[in-house]
Amino acid sequence: MSQSVNKHASGEMTIQFQLNNESVEKEVQPTKLLVDVLREDCGKTGTKRSCGIGRCGACAVHINGELSASCLTMAYQVEGKSVTTIENLVQGEELHPVQQAMLTHGGFQCGYCTPGMVMAIDALLATHTNPTEEQIKEALSGNLCRCTGYGGIIRSIQHLLEGSEGH
Repeated sequence: MSQSVNKHASGEMTIQFQLNNESVEKEVQPTKLLVDVLREDCGKTGTKRSCGIGRCGACAVHINGELSASCLTMAYQVEGKSVTTIENLVQGEELHPVQQAMLTHGGFQCGYCTPGMVMAIDALLATHTNPTEEQIKEALSGNLCRCTGYGGIIRSIQHLLEGSEGH
């Protein structure tokens, strides 16, 4: 636990972190998960709560730029860190290039897993400017699409990399 987390007599603790480039301070129980703080206390419902054991990727966020499962992260662990959710990928009225590619090439399915998929792809493209199909599959291996839409998702990324999105 971070030294700077302030625990109160009520059992709650005060945590401070950056959420989508804005400072956030919340009173949370020490056992509260980050996914629950994001959804219930911060209104960031794009992050989905699903399996609860880090297997499906629906709760994926970036913590200090690293892809992380928010269902496996205790809220106090983000004290002093930067958390990015799917809500921060859209800038203005335009979709993020990954979102646009998925929309254009059939990468969207029911939408439940899509935010986590987009966060995983964004993390992949931050570290690999031209990933191979194997690297794409590896990057998405932590995300479960219950609609079996992996073909459309991989095709979307490949079209994005080929520049067919006009970005």
